[in-house]
Amino acid sequence: MVDSIVNTLGAGSGIDLTSLVNQLVDSQFSAKTRSINRENQTLSAQISGLSIVKSSVTDFAAGLKTLATGGLLSTTPTSSNTAIVKATALTGAKLTGLSAAVEVRQLAQAQSVATAAVTSRTAPIGTGSLRLTFGSGSVPDGSFVAGSATPADIPVVDGASSLDSIAASINAANAGVTASIITDASGARLALKSKTGADQAFTLTATEDVGAPGLAALNITQSSSGALFGTVAQDAIVAVDGIPLSRSSNVISDLVDGVKLDLVSAAPGTSVSLGTNVPTDQLRSSVNDLVAAFNDLQRTVKAQTDATTGSLFNDSATRQLQQSLRRFSLTELATPTTTGAPRSLAEIGVSTNRDGTLSVNADQLTAALTNFPAAVEALFFNGTGATGGGIAAAFQAIADQATDKTIGLGASETRYASRQTRLDQALEKANADKEVVRTRLTRQFAGADARVSAYKSTQSFLTQQFAPRSNN
Repeated sequence: MVDSIVNTLGAGSGIDLTSLVNQLVDSQFSAKTRSINRENQTLSAQISGLSIVKSSVTDFAAGLKTLATGGLLSTTPTSSNTAIVKATALTGAKLTGLSAAVEVRQLAQAQSVATAAVTSRTAPIGTGSLRLTFGSGSVPDGSFVAGSATPADIPVVDGASSLDSIAASINAANAGVTASIITDASGARLALKSKTGADQAFTLTATEDVGAPGLAALNITQSSSGALFGTVAQDAIVAVDGIPLSRSSNVISDLVDGVKLDLVSAAPGTSVSLGTNVPTDQLRSSVNDLVAAFNDLQRTVKAQTDATTGSLFNDSATRQLQQSLRRFSLTELATPTTTGAPRSLAEIGVSTNRDGTLSVNADQLTAALTNFPAAVEALFFNGTGATGGGIAAAFQAIADQATDKTIGLGASETRYASRQTRLDQALEKANADKEVVRTRLTRQFAGADARVSAYKSTQSFLTQQFAPRSNN
């Protein structure tokens, strides 16, 4: 109906009433629409700015965490002979003052043995059960003594009585022995190997089912005929500063505080010195890299809060973040026990400039690294938590507050998004009201145009009636 009216507007008056209606409607609503769109653009810029700042803050925090927990800035143990023993730091270890002498007198060994040979690894041998008994001593020389551990029984049933099947059953039992098949000129053998340690020696004895003999060929005892004995189960013997100690494994983490020892070879009479390596160059480089990355973050925040061009100039959460960043170099990152040792970045030569960026006093940093290397290291890593403590934990606290959804950038983001939703609703309502007014004016002008058309018709009739008539 309205479309048909619009199509005939101006037919009576000769005026482009459609254009006139549109101009009147646009004039009435243009100011409100411009205001809504302008505020919407501002909110979009603010939301975008918040996203940029949040991303920069979280990226910087993640970088510090990687730096603190990556191990490159931690003092590491050293070994004077890695062909005998290797040393690595345990997580969270404090290795200041590490000095020890280690002598590897004996490596830990597992018992290894192969059963008597059979013709085929896939042919049935017999049924019944195999018993693994653990203890200590040497099986072939008769010094084996059963321990207190409960023996493990492995059933051997019809259809699963080949060497391959028996090896699979032993491995599935997870009894502390691994099984495999080896082949030599005599045939196929069941090879068994225990864990390392003196108490991991074992025997294997068969109980055969009546009418299905053959399993006894796999016995591993002192009297076993055809069995091939390899290594004997034994502990590692390590002397630390002359004190002999035994362990069941060649990987030892409880002999030297904070250090894992990997025993590579036995060398009785050879002393291996353990010491430390302080990553001075890495610490110096990391301080400078940290300052450069921090300054990038600070420039990003400053751009968003610029009084002229910054979209977050009046955002309280961003201003609070700026204040936290300005105080960062003064934040206590560690609590040293040595008098005069640094507690903060400022005390190793990192200072905050007037514009909020950081700078490094190279001489002060060198002095700190020379006099208090462990304390400087502790600024980056002084704990075993997810961030490693120190600088990473301190900045993570800033990041958590900055991105908080109640008081931080997250709260601002929610607030701006809510306002933007209300603006969208207001714009939608304004457009709806605009169409209502357009329809009303169209109808009003249509009525007026119809009346003008009627007046013109009457005028034309009267003109014709009173016009002078010409005579023939």
